[in-house]
Amino acid sequence: MAGFAGTPGTPRVLRAMNDRAALDLLLEHGPLSRTRIGKLTGLSKPTASQLLARLEAAGLVLATGTTEGRPGPSAQLYEVNPAAGHAAGLDVTPQRILAAVADITGRTVGRFELPTPGRRTGTPVVQQVTDALDGAVKAAGLARDDIHRLVIGTPGAFDPTTGRLRYASHLPGWHSPTLLDELAAALPMPFEYENDVNLVALAEQRLGAARGHADFVLLWNEEGLGAALVLGGRLHRGWTGGAGEVGFLPVPGAPLVRQVTKANSGGYQELAGSQAVPRLARELGIDDIPAGPYAEAAARLLARAAQADDDAHRGLLRTYATRLATGLASLVSVLDPELVVLGGSALTSGGEPLRALVQAELEELAASRPRLVVGDVREHPVLRGALESALATTRDEVFDTSH
Repeated sequence: MAGFAGTPGTPRVLRAMNDRAALDLLLEHGPLSRTRIGKLTGLSKPTASQLLARLEAAGLVLATGTTEGRPGPSAQLYEVNPAAGHAAGLDVTPQRILAAVADITGRTVGRFELPTPGRRTGTPVVQQVTDALDGAVKAAGLARDDIHRLVIGTPGAFDPTTGRLRYASHLPGWHSPTLLDELAAALPMPFEYENDVNLVALAEQRLGAARGHADFVLLWNEEGLGAALVLGGRLHRGWTGGAGEVGFLPVPGAPLVRQVTKANSGGYQELAGSQAVPRLARELGIDDIPAGPYAEAAARLLARAAQADDDAHRGLLRTYATRLATGLASLVSVLDPELVVLGGSALTSGGEPLRALVQAELEELAASRPRLVVGDVREHPVLRGALESALATTRDEVFDTSH
């Protein structure tokens, strides 16, 4: 636990450790009585009472209601004070910035969407970020200074050696070498940036299908095909932040793409990206191709194919599963993960039928056989991951009672 290294066993440190254990239990379980907290932590009733009094005085917990049918102080319930801290997250795409604010319990209390129509906007990126953040802060009834930490999720990744955004040429205005310094000057709170697919993996690890798993791959497919790699419980980002940019991966069945960063595409993207699904459907004789962006069209086609019983739609699902497994085989052969999570609308829309086909194909193509699951975090998973990342650090700071 942060702040305790080098001073084990002192009464102050032990109190802080017990305080944090109680706060984590309240976050996990919701309102608890003094007796229940004592049982879950192994503390005596007097010690649990002192702990709760200390946390209440510090503004970290609130007394809230009583256990039904039980009189007396032992029936009093306590919960984490939602107003003890707030964190914010941003999900950035070429079309919009989605911002949200969460209280310390993780409940979203404000959300705002700022349209950013690609190259047509003349608004500087720093102003876009602050406008989106301010919109969410206002929706939460707060001020900027109330936000402890911000996490910004974008396609690609900021190269730690240069400070420039890489692998995301389709995100106009975000490639200035001074952008991070400009953001730091404009924002009153500490901020971090993270790849969008990495944030989805974090959300699945904290809240969804990857809970309890230390080694897994998340394969993501919406506007672009990407992956997040979690090894030993931690995100693996790579030397330039580009670990998981699997859309650039050369694969059998697709032309060899050169100058991939300039093309913003690669073999796996061409073979199994969302733009390949409508094209494949036409080749199989499916005429009713949905209009709209590729990701939306792919999701609708695959959802329909998962329910249909005709040869064309079954062929679409089967062929697309083979294409997905072709790239996944390279990943699992190198990483040997315990689990593969399928995320993004172009994968989750195929549901269990698509998952089962990819699982069967992968077992034919790779020596290791990880279990495949469909992701659980469906509502704004990038934003949810950004909030979870910001909240983790915020809780460490706010809940540190060792001072």
